[in-house]
Amino acid sequence: MPVPNIHTRLYTYHLPDARIASVPFQKRDESKLLHYKRGKISSHSFFDLPTLLTKKYQLVFNNTRVIAARLKFHRASGAGIEIFLLEPELPSPVVALAMQQTKHCAWRCLVGNLKKWKPDEELVLETENVHVKAKLLQHGASPLVEFTWEPATMPFFEVVENIGFVPLPPYIKRQAEEEDKSNYQTVYASVEGAVAAPTAGLHFTEEVLSKLLENGHGRLETTLHVSAGTFLPLKAESASDHNMHVEQVSFTKDFIGQLASDNKEVIAVGTTSMRALESLYWFGVKLMQGQDQEFFIDKEFAYDQSTESLLPFSDVFAFINQWMQSRDLEELQGATQIFIVPGYEFKVCKGLITNFHQPDSTLLLLVAAFVGEDWKDIYDFALNNDFRFLSYGDSSLLFRN
Repeated sequence: MPVPNIHTRLYTYHLPDARIASVPFQKRDESKLLHYKRGKISSHSFFDLPTLLTKKYQLVFNNTRVIAARLKFHRASGAGIEIFLLEPELPSPVVALAMQQTKHCAWRCLVGNLKKWKPDEELVLETENVHVKAKLLQHGASPLVEFTWEPATMPFFEVVENIGFVPLPPYIKRQAEEEDKSNYQTVYASVEGAVAAPTAGLHFTEEVLSKLLENGHGRLETTLHVSAGTFLPLKAESASDHNMHVEQVSFTKDFIGQLASDNKEVIAVGTTSMRALESLYWFGVKLMQGQDQEFFIDKEFAYDQSTESLLPFSDVFAFINQWMQSRDLEELQGATQIFIVPGYEFKVCKGLITNFHQPDSTLLLLVAAFVGEDWKDIYDFALNNDFRFLSYGDSSLLFRN
């Protein structure tokens, strides 16, 4: 069974440019927070989040860290060549390993002014700390670019931190500034590899996190490296025809075991955490059905399953935990193309903390799948009450009916 034949034109709205936040709120937790539960909508400050939750909830955060993925080289003639890192390929396609690579690596990239970059031409970029060369190995829609650098002992994440710029979303119509290196990063980011921020987490401060801890709310972290595909608009008339992007995920055995045993309802902090958690459930289903043990969830897998015979997520996660234990695995790495659209049956998440998303986007479809037709009332409320939209905008706390 394919992804439901959802007409994408039904999931859009008018977003005035003036409502798109181009800079973050001065104090993260003073942003607005829309609260939605059982059809009722109210407005709060994000600092109020701990008071809106009971102890029965477990919050799951995405701890990916945004890398400075925009690299600005120049040819000897002076012509600029901008390289945007998309995904690693050599010597490893695994983001976590690629970030630690020393001496050289190769990435699939977007390249500005590609026609001016001649074959075998090396581009050079030098700072006080590092000397980097870039060479074009393959042309195509996603050119393959090889990077080499000195000192060769410096890991690649430090290289890009030294030479790169923050990859602000395309709808923020300004150049990235030095402040964006910290502003466009969650306070708990720790695992390098994303080229876009998990923006729901941008509102959290150490004060809010401490208050959640004091109130007895559970907190766990997983990793989904957000890819540039998150910004791809829905161009197909039917959602089933959309070419959904793939993102890498990883989970520790302790994380999975705790979710399986603590008997709390899960709130995903961001659509990326939600995609990771729901993907983990379907990987467990694959294992329990005796399918291949590769962790890859394609966009149609969840819709191919008969939901009547499926177990609660705690049982599925317990099975994964035991499977890992039998193989002495402390960490589970994989990839997901999961496509959550209206008609999807959520298996893990009861709540979602998320920003307000672009019209005609896969993320808006995800929100509509989660709250149903009330998504229209939620977005109308936000538009009519001066909420700020998109990455640097305000937030919402949504519960599934």
